[in-house]
Amino acid sequence: MVVVKFNKKKLWLVALPIFVLVALALLFIPFNQEADEPLDEVAVTDSAEVETISYKYGIPEDDYNVKYGIVKPRQNLSHILTDHGLSLRDVHNLNEKSKGVFDVRKIRSGQAYAVFYSKEDSLGAPRYFVYEEDPKSYVVFDLQGDYRVTRGQNPVEWRQREVKGQVESSLWVAMQSSNTSPQLAVVLSHIFGWSIDFFGLQKQDEFRVIYEQEYVDDKPLQNFHVLAASFRASDSTYYAIPFVQDDEELYYNEHGNSLEGAFLKAPLDFYRISSRFSNSRYHPVLKRYRAHHGVDYAAPTGTPVYAIGSGKVIAKAYQAGGGGNYVKIKHNSVYVSTYMHLSRFAKGLKVGDRVQQKQVIGYVGSTGLSTGPHLDFRVHENGRPINPLTIKSQPKKPISDANRAAFTHVCDSLVRRLGAM
Repeated sequence: MVVVKFNKKKLWLVALPIFVLVALALLFIPFNQEADEPLDEVAVTDSAEVETISYKYGIPEDDYNVKYGIVKPRQNLSHILTDHGLSLRDVHNLNEKSKGVFDVRKIRSGQAYAVFYSKEDSLGAPRYFVYEEDPKSYVVFDLQGDYRVTRGQNPVEWRQREVKGQVESSLWVAMQSSNTSPQLAVVLSHIFGWSIDFFGLQKQDEFRVIYEQEYVDDKPLQNFHVLAASFRASDSTYYAIPFVQDDEELYYNEHGNSLEGAFLKAPLDFYRISSRFSNSRYHPVLKRYRAHHGVDYAAPTGTPVYAIGSGKVIAKAYQAGGGGNYVKIKHNSVYVSTYMHLSRFAKGLKVGDRVQQKQVIGYVGSTGLSTGPHLDFRVHENGRPINPLTIKSQPKKPISDANRAAFTHVCDSLVRRLGAM
């Protein structure tokens, strides 16, 4: 029998590498679960299988049959709801619930409404009645249980656009020719109203506008925000650059002077000038020549007339053989403006009232000595009649020194963008 004796030190040296290999194997070889113990499964749902819920006025419309309508003349909430199966008592209770939320007497003809019926009980009473105050806001009448009345807002989206064009007959028509809402022409006339006579535009006058327009349900609204504009008229180019100063956004020219002056160029949104300031004009009614110290603006009856500047109402009266319904405004110690042939005055306007620039004071008409609807607009300077189209207008506060660098940066960028259109 042979007895082998091992040296303990040598045995440790032989076993160490084996131990390291086993440890590494245990560390990196994945642990295998037994075949009868499956891995936890994560359920994956195909996105195409997820049901999309469509909401209208905050109501899941796929759950209901919806009938749409338009409020008819002389139709009120009671008429509409009784036609859809509610009793007069139900309507009365609903009126009580609406107090403090919506005045049901303000439902107007021509506005849209919707009535929601349950698909499961299409012959029963309606579940919801929704009245659209305007494209953005609506009122929901919950006709279930104890009734509830709430207000809601449709989501809005502002989309940016650019438009460039030339005047051929009028700015209104030029906007239409450029596939842009002609209401943008009115917005521009407000912005440039102190600088440009929009009644005296010439052919080939050019406009460039960068603007945002509001949309609801992919439908454009007549709400605009001009981000930058230029207008080339009478060989001069005018810029409108918006900038916020002293918490107020105003439009400035490229030199940092405000476009808003002490007086508007015209007292109404642009329409046609039918007669200008003259010392000898043939009067269409009297059939003789005489002075006409004003400007006649031909416009439809009911067109709003604005005060060209802030001031005090010093006269509001009727002149049968002359100006018809007229208003006089004293702006300061120098200027007085007069607005004649009005169809009616602004509600509540009275002598002694302080009015603000662009405040509606009346509406175009044909009262007094007149052959058709128009506004006869006059301005006196120190008691002497002057041509309203030549009145000077001092601008509001210009860009301050503290804001000059920031404005210059914004202005240069927008002017380059306008030029590149």
